[in-house]
Amino acid sequence: MNQLIRKVYVIGFLFLFPVLQMNAQVLPLRDQARVIDEILDERLNQLLPKLMEKTGIDMWVMITREYNEDPIVRTFLPATWISARRTTMLVFYYNPATKEYTKSAVARYNVGSSIKAAWDMTKYPDQYDALMAIIQQHQPKKIGINTSVSYGHADGLDHTAYEQFMQKIPAKFKSAVVSAEPLAVAWLETRTEREMQIYPQVIEISKAIIAEGFSSKVITPGITTSEDLVWWYRQKINQLGLSTWFHPSVEIQRNDATTFDHLTAFSNKGHDAKNIIQQGDLLHVDFGITYLRLNSDIQEHAYVLKPGEKDAPEYLKNALAVGNRLQDILTNQFALNRTGNAILKDALAQAKKEGINATIYTHPIGSHGHAAGPTIGMWDMQNGVPGSGDYPMYYQTAYSIELNAAVEIKEWKKTIRIMLEQDGYFDQNGFRYISGRQTKLHLVGNAGWQ
Repeated sequence: MNQLIRKVYVIGFLFLFPVLQMNAQVLPLRDQARVIDEILDERLNQLLPKLMEKTGIDMWVMITREYNEDPIVRTFLPATWISARRTTMLVFYYNPATKEYTKSAVARYNVGSSIKAAWDMTKYPDQYDALMAIIQQHQPKKIGINTSVSYGHADGLDHTAYEQFMQKIPAKFKSAVVSAEPLAVAWLETRTEREMQIYPQVIEISKAIIAEGFSSKVITPGITTSEDLVWWYRQKINQLGLSTWFHPSVEIQRNDATTFDHLTAFSNKGHDAKNIIQQGDLLHVDFGITYLRLNSDIQEHAYVLKPGEKDAPEYLKNALAVGNRLQDILTNQFALNRTGNAILKDALAQAKKEGINATIYTHPIGSHGHAAGPTIGMWDMQNGVPGSGDYPMYYQTAYSIELNAAVEIKEWKKTIRIMLEQDGYFDQNGFRYISGRQTKLHLVGNAGWQ
């Protein structure tokens, strides 16, 4: 690109930010912290005891060190704690018979308002001795620790802490130590009623940002590159006081000889001329934010209008409809206690029966982007996923419906991929999208080139 043109474009690109508008509200940081802590207290006091009773783990012990945080411990920290402090130990005990429920921090400080410090340093100079005293006091039958083969989220107890813990624990309790994986995954995947009142806002904010990026406010055909758009999205997230859990990607499919490659589809491609957005392009974005400790993960498509066009070509709209049908095939398989692998197998079989060339790689979403729960395929594992794919589906859980349909476009003499991802929720009423799904292509264009 001519360097002068590029310089003028970039200056204009940055100048746009102060005047861009968002319809969805993003709370100030202080208010965000208040909401996060309120939700955390509700989860600790109302949800966790139920999950402990359900999984039969009457004591859950977490040990983590500053800057080497257990992924689950981070979900227990108050909003003003950016990380754990020194060595932080959390101990939750629930007796289903007596309903005794305690929340303790073997630490120098309270951890938020609900987890009180329980380390008498004058009596127990060694922190592990203080932890063992709590274990002795409650005499638990099952002591869950964060070790897991199938879930990195639930495998946060580091080697050093594990060795110290097992060296200190009295012999009579060694056989009571078990993996906390069932409890850990349940804690991470279960969404509360209040969280599900908030989640639509997370999705709506995400969709508003996507739509703004897929517009003539941001895209100038012949000048804007896919990488320009990627960084516009990152800058917009930052400008709004939000964060993201992955770097966005923008993919271009067009009427040329390029074939789809899944390995490179979600990588960013710099400022090569072939990555300049042109009229007639089919654009794809993979985008997500983190807001109020909930994550979004969305993929949508846009069409860049040619001169004189008022809408996308029918063959592209029909291709999107194939992708929507594949979404329906998948979500119609959702049922309580069905495993991710069973859902994947039957959904792919139905898609094949209907003549859809499908790839399904759907995952739970919530406290993490790629969250804990039943994995329903990976793009390179279409015959099932050992471990996490064998996990069953439960109510009050959220999913990112991620998949693609390969569709032959005769007008382009090639196959394109309709790559869709929309966030949804599953409960006793069945599956629903949290804030709708894309059924129409975004249109990029204005009177200037129509």
